[in-house]
Amino acid sequence: METHKQLTIGLFGFGVVGEGLYKVLQQTPSLRTSIKKVCIKNPTKPRNAPASLFTTEKEELLQDEEINVIVEVIDDANAAFEIVSTALRNGKSVVSASKKMIAEHLPEILELQQETGLPFLCEAAACASIPVIRNLEEYYDNDLLHSIKAIVNGSTNFILTKMFEDKLSFQAALLLAQQLGFAESNPKLDVEGYDAVNKWAILLNHAYGIVEHPDNVLFNGIQNIQLSDALVAKEKHLDIKLIAQAKKMSNGEVAAFVLPQFVKLDEPLSFVKNEYNGVVIESGFADKQFFYGKGAGSFPTASAVLSDISALRYNYRYEYKKLYHHKPLELATDFYLKVYVSFDDWKYIPREDFEWIEEWHAEADRKYLVGVLHVKQLSGSNWWRENGVSLVLTADAVIDNIDIVHLKKRSLELAGVI
Repeated sequence: METHKQLTIGLFGFGVVGEGLYKVLQQTPSLRTSIKKVCIKNPTKPRNAPASLFTTEKEELLQDEEINVIVEVIDDANAAFEIVSTALRNGKSVVSASKKMIAEHLPEILELQQETGLPFLCEAAACASIPVIRNLEEYYDNDLLHSIKAIVNGSTNFILTKMFEDKLSFQAALLLAQQLGFAESNPKLDVEGYDAVNKWAILLNHAYGIVEHPDNVLFNGIQNIQLSDALVAKEKHLDIKLIAQAKKMSNGEVAAFVLPQFVKLDEPLSFVKNEYNGVVIESGFADKQFFYGKGAGSFPTASAVLSDISALRYNYRYEYKKLYHHKPLELATDFYLKVYVSFDDWKYIPREDFEWIEEWHAEADRKYLVGVLHVKQLSGSNWWRENGVSLVLTADAVIDNIDIVHLKKRSLELAGVI
Protein backbone atom coordinates (compact mmCIF):
# COMPACT_ATOMS: atom_id res chain seq x y z
CA MET A 1 0.00 0.00 0.00
CA GLU A 2 1.37 3.43 -0.94
CA THR A 3 1.73 5.64 2.13
CA HIS A 4 2.35 8.90 0.36
CA LYS A 5 1.59 10.55 -2.92
CA GLN A 6 3.86 11.87 -5.65
CA LEU A 7 4.05 15.67 -5.58
CA THR A 8 4.58 17.77 -8.69
CA ILE A 9 5.36 21.36 -7.80
CA GLY A 10 4.77 24.67 -9.50
CA LEU A 11 7.04 27.22 -7.81
CA PHE A 12 6.44 30.97 -7.75
CA GLY A 13 9.61 32.94 -7.04
CA PHE A 14 13.27 32.01 -7.43
CA GLY A 15 14.92 34.45 -5.04
CA VAL A 16 16.78 33.51 -1.87
CA VAL A 17 14.09 31.06 -0.64
CA GLY A 18 13.00 29.69 -4.03
CA GLU A 19 16.54 28.87 -5.10
CA GLY A 20 17.25 27.45 -1.65
CA LEU A 21 14.28 25.11 -2.01
CA TYR A 22 15.38 24.06 -5.51
CA LYS A 23 18.83 23.09 -4.16
CA VAL A 24 17.41 21.33 -1.09
CA LEU A 25 15.00 19.24 -3.20
CA GLN A 26 17.89 18.13 -5.41
CA GLN A 27 19.58 16.80 -2.26
CA THR A 28 16.50 14.92 -0.98
CA PRO A 29 15.51 12.47 -3.72
CA SER A 30 13.67 10.29 -1.16
CA LEU A 31 10.84 12.83 -1.12
CA ARG A 32 9.73 11.76 -4.61
CA THR A 33 8.95 15.39 -5.29
CA SER A 34 9.85 17.40 -8.38
CA ILE A 35 9.55 21.02 -9.49
CA LYS A 36 7.93 21.05 -12.94
CA LYS A 37 7.89 24.82 -13.57
CA VAL A 38 9.06 28.02 -11.90
CA CYS A 39 7.28 31.30 -12.54
CA ILE A 40 9.52 34.39 -12.34
CA LYS A 41 9.13 38.11 -13.05
CA ASN A 42 12.41 38.92 -14.75
CA PRO A 43 13.36 36.40 -17.50
CA THR A 44 16.77 37.96 -18.25
CA LYS A 45 18.25 37.52 -14.75
CA PRO A 46 20.92 34.76 -14.68
CA ARG A 47 19.83 31.76 -12.56
CA ASN A 48 21.48 28.55 -11.39
CA ALA A 49 18.97 26.19 -13.03
CA PRO A 50 18.08 25.08 -16.57
CA ALA A 51 16.36 27.82 -18.62
CA SER A 52 13.60 25.36 -19.61
CA LEU A 53 12.39 25.33 -16.00
CA PHE A 54 11.32 29.00 -16.05
CA THR A 55 8.33 30.88 -17.38
CA THR A 56 6.85 34.35 -16.84
CA GLU A 57 3.30 33.04 -17.43
CA LYS A 58 1.57 32.15 -14.15
CA GLU A 59 -1.22 30.26 -15.95
CA GLU A 60 1.34 27.68 -17.12
CA LEU A 61 1.54 26.60 -13.47
CA LEU A 62 -1.99 27.32 -12.26
CA GLN A 63 -3.77 25.56 -15.16
CA ASP A 64 -1.40 22.56 -15.45
CA GLU A 65 -3.32 19.50 -14.23
CA GLU A 66 -0.10 17.58 -13.52
CA ILE A 67 0.96 20.18 -10.98
CA ASN A 68 -0.76 19.29 -7.70
CA VAL A 69 1.15 21.63 -5.35
CA ILE A 70 1.79 25.35 -5.69
CA VAL A 71 4.67 26.72 -3.61
CA GLU A 72 4.59 30.50 -3.37
CA VAL A 73 7.65 32.42 -2.07
CA ILE A 74 7.29 35.88 -3.65
CA ASP A 75 7.29 39.25 -1.89
CA ASP A 76 4.30 40.90 -3.60
CA ALA A 77 1.39 40.32 -1.18
CA ASN A 78 -1.39 41.10 -3.69
CA ALA A 79 0.04 38.86 -6.41
CA ALA A 80 0.64 36.13 -3.82
CA PHE A 81 -2.99 36.18 -2.67
CA GLU A 82 -4.21 35.90 -6.27
CA ILE A 83 -1.89 32.92 -6.86
CA VAL A 84 -2.98 31.17 -3.64
CA SER A 85 -6.71 31.65 -4.19
CA THR A 86 -6.56 30.55 -7.84
CA ALA A 87 -4.46 27.49 -6.94
CA LEU A 88 -6.88 26.33 -4.22
CA ARG A 89 -9.90 26.84 -6.49
CA ASN A 90 -8.07 24.83 -9.19
CA GLY A 91 -7.70 21.86 -6.85
CA LYS A 92 -4.05 22.36 -5.88
CA SER A 93 -2.56 22.22 -2.38
CA VAL A 94 -0.59 25.34 -1.42
CA VAL A 95 2.56 26.08 0.58
CA SER A 96 3.29 29.75 1.21
CA ALA A 97 5.98 31.83 2.92
CA SER A 98 4.31 35.25 2.40
CA LYS A 99 3.57 36.52 5.91
CA LYS A 100 2.19 39.90 4.80
CA MET A 101 -0.24 38.26 2.39
CA ILE A 102 -1.43 35.67 4.94
CA ALA A 103 -1.80 38.21 7.76
CA GLU A 104 -3.82 40.61 5.59
CA HIS A 105 -6.02 37.95 3.96
CA LEU A 106 -6.47 35.46 6.78
CA PRO A 107 -10.32 35.35 6.75
CA GLU A 108 -10.39 34.71 2.97
CA ILE A 109 -7.67 32.03 3.19
CA LEU A 110 -9.57 30.24 5.98
CA GLU A 111 -12.75 30.39 3.91
CA LEU A 112 -11.01 28.99 0.82
CA GLN A 113 -9.69 26.05 2.85
CA GLN A 114 -13.21 25.35 4.17
CA GLU A 115 -14.68 25.62 0.66
CA THR A 116 -12.14 23.48 -1.17
CA GLY A 117 -11.09 21.06 1.59
CA LEU A 118 -7.50 21.55 0.41
CA PRO A 119 -4.46 22.16 2.61
CA PHE A 120 -2.76 25.53 2.86
CA LEU A 121 0.50 25.26 4.87
CA CYS A 122 2.69 28.19 5.88
CA GLU A 123 5.31 27.16 8.46
CA ALA A 124 7.92 29.26 6.65
CA ALA A 125 5.87 32.44 7.16
CA ALA A 126 6.68 32.63 10.90
CA CYS A 127 10.12 32.01 12.44
CA ALA A 128 11.53 30.25 9.34
CA SER A 129 13.25 27.09 10.59
CA ILE A 130 11.36 26.82 13.93
CA PRO A 131 8.30 24.53 13.68
CA VAL A 132 6.12 26.82 15.76
CA ILE A 133 2.86 26.68 13.77
CA ARG A 134 2.79 22.88 13.72
CA ASN A 135 3.43 22.78 17.48
CA LEU A 136 0.70 25.32 18.26
CA GLU A 137 -1.70 23.37 16.04
CA GLU A 138 -0.91 19.89 17.34
CA TYR A 139 0.49 20.12 20.83
CA TYR A 140 -0.98 23.00 22.79
CA ASP A 141 -4.58 23.07 23.87
CA ASN A 142 -6.21 26.50 23.98
CA ASP A 143 -7.29 26.12 27.62
CA LEU A 144 -3.78 25.42 28.82
CA LEU A 145 -1.85 27.94 26.75
CA HIS A 146 -0.98 30.73 29.20
CA SER A 147 1.35 32.86 27.08
CA ILE A 148 3.74 33.05 24.16
CA LYS A 149 6.69 35.42 23.94
CA ALA A 150 8.87 35.44 20.86
CA ILE A 151 11.60 37.11 18.86
CA VAL A 152 10.22 36.71 15.34
CA ASN A 153 12.33 39.15 13.32
CA GLY A 154 16.01 38.37 12.73
CA SER A 155 16.98 41.79 11.29
CA THR A 156 15.90 43.79 14.34
CA ASN A 157 17.42 41.22 16.67
CA PHE A 158 20.73 41.51 14.80
CA ILE A 159 20.67 45.31 15.11
CA LEU A 160 19.89 45.22 18.86
CA THR A 161 22.63 42.62 19.43
CA LYS A 162 25.17 44.94 17.78
CA MET A 163 23.96 47.95 19.80
CA PHE A 164 24.38 45.99 23.04
CA GLU A 165 27.50 43.95 22.39
CA ASP A 166 29.51 46.33 20.20
CA LYS A 167 27.93 49.60 21.45
CA LEU A 168 27.10 50.59 17.88
CA SER A 169 24.53 53.34 17.28
CA PHE A 170 21.23 52.28 15.75
CA GLN A 171 22.23 53.69 12.33
CA ALA A 172 25.64 51.95 12.33
CA ALA A 173 24.06 48.62 13.33
CA LEU A 174 21.40 48.97 10.63
CA LEU A 175 24.05 49.66 7.98
CA LEU A 176 25.96 46.53 9.04
CA ALA A 177 22.74 44.45 8.89
CA GLN A 178 22.15 45.71 5.32
CA GLN A 179 25.74 44.94 4.27
CA LEU A 180 25.41 41.37 5.59
CA GLY A 181 22.04 40.87 3.88
CA PHE A 182 20.00 40.61 7.11
CA ALA A 183 18.06 43.81 6.39
CA GLU A 184 16.51 44.98 3.15
CA SER A 185 17.75 48.09 1.34
CA ASN A 186 14.40 49.55 2.48
CA PRO A 187 14.47 48.31 6.08
CA LYS A 188 11.19 49.95 7.20
CA LEU A 189 9.18 46.68 7.19
CA ASP A 190 11.65 45.03 9.57
CA VAL A 191 12.82 47.96 11.65
CA GLU A 192 9.39 49.52 12.31
CA GLY A 193 7.82 46.22 13.33
CA TYR A 194 5.56 45.51 10.31
CA ASP A 195 7.15 42.16 9.52
CA ALA A 196 6.92 41.03 13.16
CA VAL A 197 3.26 42.01 13.58
CA ASN A 198 2.33 40.17 10.35
CA LYS A 199 3.92 37.00 11.71
CA TRP A 200 2.20 37.57 15.05
CA ALA A 201 -1.23 37.85 13.42
CA ILE A 202 -0.64 34.41 11.86
CA LEU A 203 0.55 32.85 15.13
CA LEU A 204 -2.34 34.30 17.16
CA ASN A 205 -4.68 32.33 14.93
CA HIS A 206 -2.89 29.01 15.47
CA ALA A 207 -2.40 29.66 19.20
CA TYR A 208 -5.76 31.07 20.25
CA GLY A 209 -8.11 31.02 17.24
CA ILE A 210 -7.89 34.82 17.00
CA VAL A 211 -8.49 36.10 13.46
CA GLU A 212 -7.42 39.73 13.51
CA HIS A 213 -5.94 42.07 10.90
CA PRO A 214 -2.38 43.13 11.86
CA ASP A 215 -3.52 46.79 11.85
CA ASN A 216 -5.58 45.96 14.96
CA VAL A 217 -2.61 44.58 16.91
CA LEU A 218 -0.62 47.14 18.90
CA PHE A 219 2.96 47.26 17.62
CA ASN A 220 6.11 49.28 17.15
CA GLY A 221 9.61 48.51 15.98
CA ILE A 222 13.06 49.51 17.23
CA GLN A 223 13.50 52.67 15.14
CA ASN A 224 13.42 54.92 18.24
CA ILE A 225 15.71 52.86 20.50
CA GLN A 226 18.71 54.97 21.51
CA LEU A 227 22.17 53.91 22.59
CA SER A 228 21.32 55.57 25.93
CA ASP A 229 18.42 53.07 26.35
CA ALA A 230 20.87 50.23 25.84
CA LEU A 231 23.15 51.72 28.51
CA VAL A 232 20.26 52.04 31.00
CA ALA A 233 19.35 48.40 30.29
CA LYS A 234 22.97 47.31 30.86
CA GLU A 235 23.03 49.17 34.22
CA LYS A 236 19.91 47.29 35.26
CA HIS A 237 21.33 43.94 34.00
CA LEU A 238 18.75 43.70 31.23
CA ASP A 239 18.70 43.32 27.42
CA ILE A 240 16.33 45.03 25.00
CA LYS A 241 14.62 42.83 22.38
CA LEU A 242 11.72 43.32 20.00
CA ILE A 243 9.23 40.95 21.61
CA ALA A 244 5.95 39.67 20.20
CA GLN A 245 3.75 38.42 22.98
CA ALA A 246 0.31 37.09 23.79
CA LYS A 247 -0.92 36.50 27.32
CA LYS A 248 -4.23 35.14 28.56
CA MET A 249 -5.95 37.50 30.98
CA SER A 250 -8.25 36.63 33.91
CA ASN A 251 -11.36 37.34 31.77
CA GLY A 252 -10.24 34.79 29.14
CA GLU A 253 -9.24 37.41 26.56
CA VAL A 254 -5.70 37.63 25.15
CA ALA A 255 -3.43 40.66 25.54
CA ALA A 256 -1.30 40.67 22.37
CA PHE A 257 1.22 43.13 20.93
CA VAL A 258 4.70 43.53 19.43
CA LEU A 259 6.90 46.08 21.24
CA PRO A 260 10.51 46.55 22.37
CA GLN A 261 10.95 45.10 25.85
CA PHE A 262 13.55 44.73 28.57
CA VAL A 263 14.50 41.07 29.02
CA LYS A 264 16.14 39.65 32.14
CA LEU A 265 19.54 38.10 31.43
CA ASP A 266 18.49 34.68 32.74
CA GLU A 267 15.43 34.54 30.46
CA PRO A 268 15.69 32.24 27.39
CA LEU A 269 15.00 35.10 24.94
CA SER A 270 18.06 36.93 26.27
CA PHE A 271 20.21 34.17 24.72
CA VAL A 272 18.73 34.76 21.25
CA LYS A 273 21.38 36.79 19.41
CA ASN A 274 21.95 38.18 15.93
CA GLU A 275 19.63 36.85 13.22
CA TYR A 276 18.23 34.01 15.33
CA ASN A 277 14.60 33.71 16.46
CA GLY A 278 13.26 32.26 19.69
CA VAL A 279 9.83 31.33 21.03
CA VAL A 280 8.91 30.70 24.68
CA ILE A 281 5.57 28.97 25.24
CA GLU A 282 4.11 28.75 28.73
CA SER A 283 1.32 26.27 29.32
CA GLY A 284 -0.66 24.89 32.23
CA PHE A 285 1.32 21.74 32.98
CA ALA A 286 4.41 21.83 30.78
CA ASP A 287 5.63 25.12 32.32
CA LYS A 288 7.97 26.91 29.85
CA GLN A 289 9.24 25.49 26.57
CA PHE A 290 11.81 27.24 24.42
CA PHE A 291 12.21 26.92 20.65
CA TYR A 292 15.32 28.40 19.03
CA GLY A 293 16.55 28.56 15.45
CA LYS A 294 17.48 30.67 12.46
CA GLY A 295 14.70 33.07 11.54
CA ALA A 296 15.88 34.08 8.09
CA GLY A 297 18.10 33.05 5.22
CA SER A 298 17.93 30.75 2.23
CA PHE A 299 18.25 27.26 3.72
CA PRO A 300 16.50 27.82 7.10
CA THR A 301 13.40 29.18 5.32
CA ALA A 302 13.62 26.53 2.59
CA SER A 303 13.74 23.84 5.31
CA ALA A 304 10.36 25.03 6.63
CA VAL A 305 8.89 24.99 3.10
CA LEU A 306 10.34 21.50 2.64
CA SER A 307 8.75 20.33 5.89
CA ASP A 308 5.34 21.53 4.64
CA ILE A 309 5.84 19.84 1.26
CA SER A 310 6.80 16.63 3.04
CA ALA A 311 3.65 16.82 5.21
CA LEU A 312 1.47 17.18 2.08
CA ARG A 313 2.54 13.70 0.97
CA TYR A 314 0.51 12.40 3.90
CA ASN A 315 -2.40 14.76 3.21
CA TYR A 316 -1.64 16.81 6.31
CA ARG A 317 -3.66 20.00 6.83
CA TYR A 318 -4.17 22.48 9.64
CA GLU A 319 -7.32 21.70 11.59
CA TYR A 320 -7.49 25.16 13.24
CA LYS A 321 -8.76 23.45 16.40
CA LYS A 322 -8.70 26.68 18.43
CA LEU A 323 -10.91 28.38 15.86
CA TYR A 324 -13.38 25.66 14.89
CA HIS A 325 -13.45 23.22 17.83
CA HIS A 326 -13.11 25.64 20.76
CA LYS A 327 -14.65 29.00 21.44
CA PRO A 328 -12.12 31.29 19.72
CA LEU A 329 -10.59 33.87 22.03
CA GLU A 330 -10.62 37.64 21.51
CA LEU A 331 -8.00 40.35 21.78
CA ALA A 332 -8.06 42.03 25.18
CA THR A 333 -8.53 45.80 25.33
CA ASP A 334 -8.67 46.30 29.10
CA PHE A 335 -5.24 45.82 30.67
CA TYR A 336 -2.24 47.89 31.75
CA LEU A 337 1.42 47.99 30.73
CA LYS A 338 4.41 49.04 32.76
CA VAL A 339 6.73 51.00 30.48
CA TYR A 340 10.09 52.74 30.38
CA VAL A 341 10.00 55.96 28.33
CA SER A 342 13.08 58.01 27.39
CA PHE A 343 12.85 61.47 25.84
CA ASP A 344 14.61 64.81 25.33
CA ASP A 345 11.81 67.11 26.47
CA TRP A 346 9.05 66.69 29.08
CA LYS A 347 6.60 68.59 26.90
CA TYR A 348 6.18 65.56 24.64
CA ILE A 349 5.13 63.28 27.54
CA PRO A 350 1.43 63.32 28.55
CA ARG A 351 2.01 62.68 32.25
CA GLU A 352 -1.72 62.76 32.93
CA ASP A 353 -2.11 59.54 30.85
CA PHE A 354 -0.12 57.51 33.39
CA GLU A 355 -1.86 55.68 36.23
CA TRP A 356 1.28 56.29 38.24
CA ILE A 357 4.99 56.97 37.67
CA GLU A 358 7.41 54.83 39.68
CA GLU A 359 10.68 56.52 38.86
CA TRP A 360 11.90 59.46 36.83
CA HIS A 361 15.38 60.63 35.94
CA ALA A 362 15.36 64.21 34.75
CA GLU A 363 18.98 65.15 35.38
CA ALA A 364 20.63 63.32 32.46
CA ASP A 365 20.85 64.65 28.87
CA ARG A 366 18.38 61.94 27.93
CA LYS A 367 15.58 61.87 30.50
CA TYR A 368 13.54 58.79 31.33
CA LEU A 369 10.70 57.54 33.49
CA VAL A 370 9.10 54.22 34.43
CA GLY A 371 5.32 54.21 34.82
CA VAL A 372 2.04 52.38 34.22
CA LEU A 373 -0.40 53.11 31.38
CA HIS A 374 -3.71 51.64 30.29
CA VAL A 375 -3.22 50.00 26.88
CA LYS A 376 -5.80 52.36 25.31
CA GLN A 377 -3.42 55.28 26.03
CA LEU A 378 -0.97 53.66 23.58
CA SER A 379 -3.40 52.33 20.98
CA GLY A 380 -5.27 55.65 20.88
CA SER A 381 -2.28 57.99 20.46
CA ASN A 382 1.11 58.38 18.82
CA TRP A 383 3.13 60.49 21.27
CA TRP A 384 5.23 57.42 22.17
CA ARG A 385 6.35 56.96 18.55
CA GLU A 386 7.20 60.62 17.78
CA ASN A 387 9.59 63.49 18.69
CA GLY A 388 12.46 61.16 19.55
CA VAL A 389 10.49 59.45 22.33
CA SER A 390 11.54 55.84 22.96
CA LEU A 391 9.17 53.41 24.71
CA VAL A 392 10.31 50.01 26.01
CA LEU A 393 8.14 47.63 28.03
CA THR A 394 9.52 46.57 31.41
CA ALA A 395 10.44 42.90 31.92
CA ASP A 396 7.09 41.97 33.50
CA ALA A 397 4.98 44.50 31.68
CA VAL A 398 1.43 43.12 31.50
CA ILE A 399 -0.84 43.97 34.44
CA ASP A 400 -4.28 42.38 34.58
CA ASN A 401 -7.18 44.71 35.21
CA ILE A 402 -8.05 42.89 38.47
CA ASP A 403 -4.57 43.54 39.93
CA ILE A 404 -4.38 47.26 39.20
CA VAL A 405 -6.04 48.67 42.36
CA HIS A 406 -3.83 46.65 44.70
CA LEU A 407 -0.67 47.55 42.73
CA LYS A 408 -1.54 51.25 42.57
CA LYS A 409 -2.07 51.39 46.34
CA ARG A 410 1.22 49.55 46.91
CA SER A 411 3.19 51.88 44.60
CA LEU A 412 1.74 54.98 46.33
CA GLU A 413 2.71 53.51 49.72
CA LEU A 414 6.26 52.92 48.50
CA ALA A 415 6.41 56.46 47.15
CA GLY A 416 5.29 57.75 50.57
CA VAL A 417 2.16 59.39 49.16
CA ILE A 418 -0.20 57.40 51.44
